[in-house]
Amino acid sequence: MIGLGTYAFFWQHSSRAPTPLGLNEMLVKSQEMGAQVFQICDYAPILKASPDQLDHLRKTAGALGITLELGTKGIQPEHLADYLRVAEALGVTLIRSMVNSPDHRPTLSEAEGLIRGVLPAYETAGVTIALETYEQLSSRDLVTLIETVGSEHLGICLDPANCVAALEHPIDVIERCAPYVKNLHVKDFAFTRRGGWVGFTLEGTELGAGLLPYAHMIKVVRPESRGINRVIEHWLTWQETFEQTVEIENRWNRENLDYMRCMDKD
Repeated sequence: MIGLGTYAFFWQHSSRAPTPLGLNEMLVKSQEMGAQVFQICDYAPILKASPDQLDHLRKTAGALGITLELGTKGIQPEHLADYLRVAEALGVTLIRSMVNSPDHRPTLSEAEGLIRGVLPAYETAGVTIALETYEQLSSRDLVTLIETVGSEHLGICLDPANCVAALEHPIDVIERCAPYVKNLHVKDFAFTRRGGWVGFTLEGTELGAGLLPYAHMIKVVRPESRGINRVIEHWLTWQETFEQTVEIENRWNRENLDYMRCMDKD
């Protein structure tokens, strides 16, 4: 399935929005654009939601025909236990996370121990952890961690764009991680010259207009046949006004979904 997430509405639910969107509003907008899945990613208020609020959110997504996923950062046991509680309340079967969090950077050995400690509860609940590729941990180390733990409920959230900052080539990351992918973050990116031609800026662009080898990624990962959801994200920089920023954010959401549907037909 293909869909959107909180990062696809980054500016619309941010503190810079005159009236920030709530999750229910993001779900409705996603359904109107034809999304089949919605990932609530790095959205801190979800942990403070009451059982009634989570039940309402689950029913809203169900009525809209949208599958929910969760996303967070870190692998500390108490934190992942909190997210498992939310996942079970929402009927979520996949949680994207990252090995590092803002206040915790375990070694690979420490990460292995922490993950082994929480996995039995996740396996019992039928929930998978997908650790994201990003510049703070090489894709080689991430694959080593996944292989060492060796659980069907632990895999990779593949986002090749993130690894460019560590000088990893997107195609290398895709091919290395493909066997272990459980989730896909889809965002395109490009380098542009900075003012005065002094250096470059790495920023987002519409899907198909940048350097993401999307067709190759789909061919190698085979998300449809493997039941891997694809979630659109953006690196959209702030424009001159909120209105201009939101117009581009919504246009990218619609056009990126259309692009993915067209590519699926080819």
